[in-house]
Amino acid sequence: MTGIIESARVLLPVAITLVAPLLIWLNRANQNRREAVSFIAGGLTFASVLSLAPAVLAGNIWKYTLFDIMPGITVTFMADGLSLIFGLVASFLWMFATSYNIGYMRTLDEHAQTRYYVCFAVAIFGAEGVALSANVFTLYLFYEVITVFTYPLVAHHQDDEAFTGARKYIVYLMGTSKLFLLPAMVMTYVLLGHLDFALGDVTTGMFPPDVVAAHPLAVTITYVLYIAGIGKAALMPFHNWLPSAMVAPTPVSALLHAVAVVKAGVFCVCRIMLSGFGVTVMDQLNLGIPTAMVATFTLTAASFIALTKDDLKARLAYSTVAQLSYVVAGVALLTPMAVQGGMAHIAHHAFSKITLFFAAGAIYVATHLKKISLMDGLGRKMPWTFGAFSIGALSMIGMPPVCGFVSKWYIVNGALQAGQIIIFLAFMLSTILNAGYFVPVIYRAFFKEPRADDHHFHHYKEAPLTMVIPLCATGAISVLLGFYPALFMDFVRVFGKF
Repeated sequence: MTGIIESARVLLPVAITLVAPLLIWLNRANQNRREAVSFIAGGLTFASVLSLAPAVLAGNIWKYTLFDIMPGITVTFMADGLSLIFGLVASFLWMFATSYNIGYMRTLDEHAQTRYYVCFAVAIFGAEGVALSANVFTLYLFYEVITVFTYPLVAHHQDDEAFTGARKYIVYLMGTSKLFLLPAMVMTYVLLGHLDFALGDVTTGMFPPDVVAAHPLAVTITYVLYIAGIGKAALMPFHNWLPSAMVAPTPVSALLHAVAVVKAGVFCVCRIMLSGFGVTVMDQLNLGIPTAMVATFTLTAASFIALTKDDLKARLAYSTVAQLSYVVAGVALLTPMAVQGGMAHIAHHAFSKITLFFAAGAIYVATHLKKISLMDGLGRKMPWTFGAFSIGALSMIGMPPVCGFVSKWYIVNGALQAGQIIIFLAFMLSTILNAGYFVPVIYRAFFKEPRADDHHFHHYKEAPLTMVIPLCATGAISVLLGFYPALFMDFVRVFGKF
């Protein structure tokens, strides 16, 4: 039996991340103190989320209502197993991203660094708010905060290319949330009279049987609007903002792909499917398999597109589109193994993908190279960076002992549990395609001779330690999670009562 712990303690991660941007701005005249605020805030946020874990692992849920808007609509926070997966990942990686930011931004002498750090911190505030949302209204508020405050980060370079990418970013994400997510929220309120998620119950969700029986079409339309409205999950055809946003500085790409933005997207999809509609309603209205099919098409198509990209960040961007769909497909299959694998992949993908983007940024800072075809022999000059890149790539492919293998193993077996052979075969094809676009990068870096026309090759060396240490650490954690998957799987199991 799930116990509800009514306590304002669940507000602490949100409160810390709310204060951090102000302190960063107040220390704008001293860059050391400014960056120190991000480090300290990241550590305190992580500690505050972690302090909620023992009670959650014991089967309890933290909950606190901050204030009421109107009957059935409140700003309420809670922490369960799914909350802690996203909340812990976002706060923990914030610390590594801060170290990386220092090396990247200072080495390249980027402009508007205070604005950059403020917006970065507000994005984490939004991520923690999304993670701890107890209802659709609270989730929607913080979902939009992430969108608004990551726009300046995408447009950071303030040239035509940056503004074009940022415009597409805001149009896609704001457009989908206003056209689909907001109406879905309204329909939920009309049908139920409230917007509260079902806490501690992934079976029945927030839609009672009598409502489903009386309004099956309305409930189905509401579900479709939710899935279409969460553009941050990058399901096709609402995915193109993600590759376009690669005009941002590489640490922002890491934020988009691993820490806050897309993770908020797939987290919201998981929350809507499991705490919103529940396994029973999803199965009764046949919502799961069509969703899994859309995600399967997305991951297959994105993997083929990634093969064609010579720009390293563009290849990683389409890889992200594919990997996010593993999460969605896993949960949508509704079998115990697939759901567990999908939720675990939120964390496992985060550590591996941030390693890959950290490596891409380190390569650019050290060599100013972006094209894969120009990276022959570069692994000999940057062995730590390309070694960590190789670990992240193996995780994306799904090779043991890296953590991506664990979550993909669960998802693939879950497809067989569901009897979905076509989806199973698509997963296998995607794995082959993943190897097809990652292995050549590793091969070029370590086994090909340097290009004869690269006259700067002998001057290349590793990026600053403030960049190399974080990417090596996240790569090492990716391996650690492969050996000890229980670090996140325990939260998955307590959430779904598996």
